[in-house]
Amino acid sequence: MQIVYLGHSSFKLKGKNGSVVTDPFSQSSVGFSFPSTTTDIITVSHQHADHNAIGLLKPTSRRERPFLVTQPGEYEVGGISVFGVPTFHDDVAGALRGNNTVFTIFLEGIRLCHLGDLGHPLSTEQVEAIGSVDVLFCPVGGVFTLDPAAAVKTIRQLEPSIVIPMHYKTAKHEPSIFGELKTVEEFLHTYGVEVEPVTKLEITSLKLPEETEVVVLTPTALSEA
Repeated sequence: MQIVYLGHSSFKLKGKNGSVVTDPFSQSSVGFSFPSTTTDIITVSHQHADHNAIGLLKPTSRRERPFLVTQPGEYEVGGISVFGVPTFHDDVAGALRGNNTVFTIFLEGIRLCHLGDLGHPLSTEQVEAIGSVDVLFCPVGGVFTLDPAAAVKTIRQLEPSIVIPMHYKTAKHEPSIFGELKTVEEFLHTYGVEVEPVTKLEITSLKLPEETEVVVLTPTALSEA
């Protein structure tokens, strides 16, 4: 399967049975435009404009319109399974920013977990509900989500084979909203690794690393801007 980073917290996951796009964003909320793309399934971790711009996505030839998943629960569409675990967008049980859903997507025999805008340490019960993780999409910028230090702790809780950072500051992000976020370089420094970005990731269930590896993907939205 192939993983492409569309930007911010949005990824496109493409396998033989179909495709999934996570947390599409609007230009007005983030500062740069969302790439033109199609998908079979859309997951939305929470209802903020930088994560729920579902109208920007087009259907594939498999479906009349993308199947939308916005709530915790279990879903199966065209051989792709999605499982959502309820969490919060802050560390005060949602009092500041509301709820957040962590989605685990089962595609091509791989378990991909998207943390959305997780804003707190995961409880033991939440870790157990999420289960084993092959690929983890983890927010690292802080302010609205986990900061680099908290992200490292969460990665160690879930022990994925691959972790892909997201929701960090870039030169194209709207500075009035995201100017205080940490950069991906700051996360890498906290994690203690040096990583060269790549444009896409091709993986199979038979070739996952035994120890956690960090992969930095170049956002498509920024390369097209």
